[in-house]
Parts: sequence; C-alpha cells; structure tokens
Amino acid sequence: MKKCIIALLVCVFSIPVIYAQKTENEEFKPNGKAFAKVFWNYHYDFTSNASQSSAFELKRSYLGYKYSFSEALSTKITFDAGSNSSGSAFTAFLKTAQLDWKIDKGVKLSMGLIGLKQHSDQEKHWGYRYIYKSFQDQHSFSTSADLGANAEFTLHKTVKMNVFMTNGRGYKNAQDDFGQHRIGANLVMKPTSHLVFKVYVDMLKNQHEENDVIVDDPTITNLAFFAGYTSANFRFGIEYDMLKNGEKYSLAAEDHNLNGFSTYATYIIDKKFEVFARYDQLASNTLVSETDPWNLSKNGSAVITGIQYKVVKGVRMALNYQGWKPKDSTKDSNSLMYLSFEYSF
Repeated sequence: MKKCIIALLVCVFSIPVIYAQKTENEEFKPNGKAFAKVFWNYHYDFTSNASQSSAFELKRSYLGYKYSFSEALSTKITFDAGSNSSGSAFTAFLKTAQLDWKIDKGVKLSMGLIGLKQHSDQEKHWGYRYIYKSFQDQHSFSTSADLGANAEFTLHKTVKMNVFMTNGRGYKNAQDDFGQHRIGANLVMKPTSHLVFKVYVDMLKNQHEENDVIVDDPTITNLAFFAGYTSANFRFGIEYDMLKNGEKYSLAAEDHNLNGFSTYATYIIDKKFEVFARYDQLASNTLVSETDPWNLSKNGSAVITGIQYKVVKGVRMALNYQGWKPKDSTKDSNSLMYLSFEYSF
C-alpha cells in the first residue's frame, strides 16, 4: 500500500515541475461568479402505517463561488447545506475548496477539498440528482468530495483517465488517526458521440488501535462499471457496482460485501418535457454461520419514474413516483409521490 501511495504521489506532484515553464496569456483578465443550486420537494407517503403522511422538504442547498486567476488556474468553493444527522436540520458543510491547474493540453491537476469522479459520470447521465441520488451515493459506496489530489489526463480525444489519492473519509470527516489514504483510478471511453463506457477502481487501507496495538483492517475495495447511450431524444445508462470488505466506503468489515446495479432511461419529448424511469437493486453476501445476508435490513429494489418540466433556464420540476421494496419480507414496501424542484444560477 505504501509503495502504491509513493508512486501515486510522484506521479501527481511531479506534473507541475515538468510544465512549470509554461507562460500565461498576459491579456487574460481574472474573473469570478457566484452560483447556487437548491433541491426541494413536497411528497405524500402512501406506505402502510406511515408515521408522516406528507411534508415539504428542503433536501439540499449548494452555495459557492468560482474564480479564474488565469487561463490555467482556477478555484471553486462550495458550501452544502441540508438535512443530516450531524447537526440541525440545515447544517452547512464546506463541500469543495479546490484549486484546478490546467498544466498542459490534456493535463489537469485538482488539489484541496475536491469533487470526486467515482459516480460523477453516472450521475450526469441519470440527470435527476435533485430527485434521487446516483446508486453509489445513495447506498454509501462512495462520497462526492474528499481532501486530496486528482490528476486528469486526456489520453486521446475518446479516452480520459483520472488517478487520485484522498483521505478516504469524505468531506464531512477529517483524516484518520493513522494517515491512511484512498487511492484509485478511472478510465472513461467515448468511442462515438452516442456511447460512453467507464471502469473505476479504488482501495482504502484501514487501521485501528486495540489494547495499545495498531491492528490492520481489511482493505476496502470499490469496483464499478458503467455504460451509457445518448441520442437526440433518448438517454439510457446501466451500471454495476461492488464494495468489498466494507459496510460503507469508509467503514471496513471483513468479508462484508455489497453489490448492485442501476439502470435508467429518459425520453425527451421536446425542449420542455421529458419522461424518465429507473430501477435499482442492492444485495449483500451471507456471512459464514449466518442464514441471512448481513445487510438484509437495507437490501432491496427501488423504482423511480416521472415526468419533468423545464420552466425556464435554471428552473425545473418533476412529478415523480418513488418506490422501495425491501428484501426482508417482514418489512412493508414504501410508496411515495413527489413534486420535486431544482433551481440554480
């Protein structure tokens, strides 16, 4: 693990030295702009014995600022405010505070509290983050931001690669006590304007202290595959995801594995309207000497479908249905109708 980290550090942080002699365009004028994005909804719960039949809900508010120092150097700072278990109903977290350096044509380095790439392509292809998270984000296979560094290389006009090293605990948590890191890479291929393929892998080595002795935890491994198709009026995507030796992306557990897939499609009726549907399935393995999967209480399948209306540029809304059928037969299925909104500038 240490050799991998050293090799990745050399790769990432030697890039600026190689291209340090590049000159800036003297005519460039530094500039910046504020941005914001808000997700909120009204929903009604048809689930049997639901404790809360309906509610207005503010899911997320992103507030930030982008600034370009030069054609090569820029920064983005984003605050994420939403309901969570870490504080009040609308606790704010610093989500990104990154410096982006376009070192050379086809080479970009991002440093600081950076947005990650694990599910970014899938989320973009799904297209309705304000309605429902991407599969990996929803089931804690990954985090959307973390402290670290990412190097992006355009290997060919149809092939892009990222290699990165981060703290591995997400933007709401600090580095662990032992200085372990998550390292990984992903490869994105776009052989035509209609097709995209992605392969992703990462590893996180954990440790903990037990009776004043540092003990190695199993290495958490993430592996993901994605394929997408886009045309003028249609969009389709499918992904398969695996998490090994972890209850979530940052919590190691020997032989505790998760796997699942998500498939989604959109038909664009016109510039204002589009209809969409999605199906997810999450499963876990059964441990030795056990009879049920270790994650049975959270295993199951989801169905999301609806119609979206683009009101004006920056404002969209969707009437949508969200259902969840648990694998555990002793639990009731969930069935909810949503009127979801996103507005941004």
